[in-house]
Amino acid sequence: MYIGKHSQINDYEEIKRFMQHNNFATIVTSNGIKPIASHIPVMISEHDDQLVITGHLAKHNELVQMIEHNAQVLVIFQGPDAYISSTWYETEDVPTWDYQSVHVYGEGRLLNHDELVSDLKQLLNHYEGHKDDGATWNHLSEDTKRQIHGIVAFQVKVNDIEAAYKLSQNRSKQEKVNIVKQLKASGNQKESKIAKEIEKY
Repeated sequence: MYIGKHSQINDYEEIKRFMQHNNFATIVTSNGIKPIASHIPVMISEHDDQLVITGHLAKHNELVQMIEHNAQVLVIFQGPDAYISSTWYETEDVPTWDYQSVHVYGEGRLLNHDELVSDLKQLLNHYEGHKDDGATWNHLSEDTKRQIHGIVAFQVKVNDIEAAYKLSQNRSKQEKVNIVKQLKASGNQKESKIAKEIEKY
């Protein structure tokens, strides 16, 4: 993706944190004719310094066939975004859009049944393990567990990362203060979130 000189992020730990926090991702590959994409939650982990992304797809999702043939996969993680009015600047200029986005590339493969079960256990423990009556794997009925036959798990071993945080880094300190003020005053939750990110940079 295109990344402006003020927007490029190279801090690996920050990028990994961003991915884990914004893990409802877009999975993109190609069937040779057109791009194919799906929007799914994914898990991010690291093994022997190798960043790995795992997720699950409906068995009949076209992406399954692409990944089965070791297709190159693009995984897009998107954070908050907002319109930035030029009236918030000290001098006349064009408006813009601030955002955070991470693009991750790698080769995909399908997981076998045991790997699928293991990955589902981790996923359920992550979201349900802190609850007294959480729907962890061991708490599911056999009938519910049999529904895994309708899904397929995949893994992407990451070999390239591009990260762009366009957060008005090219504006003056006073302009950034005003941008943050205007975004927070909007009452929009998404705009309030990116205002907090702008304050960090």
